[in-house]
Amino acid sequence: MFSFFKAKEESVQSRGRVIALMNQKGGVGKTTMAFNLAHAFSHQGKKVLCIDMDPQSNFSSLFDLPNMDDRKNIHHLLINSVKELKALHTSTFLNDVIIKGNDGIDLIPSGQELSGFELTVAGIQAPRQLILKKFIEKFELRSQYDVIIIDGPPTLGLLVVNILCATDGVLYPFVPDRFSEQGLKNIQQVVSDIAEMEITSTPKNLGYIPNLFDTRRKQATTDLEQIKVTLGEGTVHEAFTNKVQFGKSLAQRKSVFHFKSNEYKDLQRQFVTMTETVNKELHA
Repeated sequence: MFSFFKAKEESVQSRGRVIALMNQKGGVGKTTMAFNLAHAFSHQGKKVLCIDMDPQSNFSSLFDLPNMDDRKNIHHLLINSVKELKALHTSTFLNDVIIKGNDGIDLIPSGQELSGFELTVAGIQAPRQLILKKFIEKFELRSQYDVIIIDGPPTLGLLVVNILCATDGVLYPFVPDRFSEQGLKNIQQVVSDIAEMEITSTPKNLGYIPNLFDTRRKQATTDLEQIKVTLGEGTVHEAFTNKVQFGKSLAQRKSVFHFKSNEYKDLQRQFVTMTETVNKELHA
């Protein structure tokens, strides 16, 4: 019989690290960052698992999977992992859902069903905030992967709380404007709330990722410097400009690491540098 306490002990000793990319504000390039970061780790020989926790499934769509609407997804696995929801359990197993990639990256996709997650688990007695954390522990995913990357929704609901409770550290992509800045503050307030509840360890701040930085706008640098002051502690990674290479790669559902031309070298360097900084933060 499976022992939750045994799985918890093994997860602490395992090598895998869980990283989430979060911002309450949409349109900041969070999914693009997650996709390319996963390939950056894979490019370094790491075995990577991507978990899509956004009901919009944009992260999953980048993997160019056929028949996305017909697939079982993370929602079914999470519901099946809650004993109190036995009446809603389906004959869905991890191997039925997980997509094995050819480039060292596996995926647990999302689906529209995940939008009803909060309502589905509303009446259970078990800690609703820890469902994703316990799922990762139950299937010992940390011992199977070097890195687990989670793309979260641009909201502040129970899905976000589950992600923050399950992760070791968070990267915060943002566009240098006041709307995106407020989204960062809102997410970080949720992190503070989790710390006060003392139900699990608080995820590390792995840094802020300025994205869609417009070098043609003279005020852009001033805006970014002003936002840096309000962010307080935490690494601010090198800004990503609104490069056409991002658009080209995403249109083909490929990462920047799939291209050998020199025009992609700078983006590749930025992501590799980010993985190095993240590794130092997680193992500090």
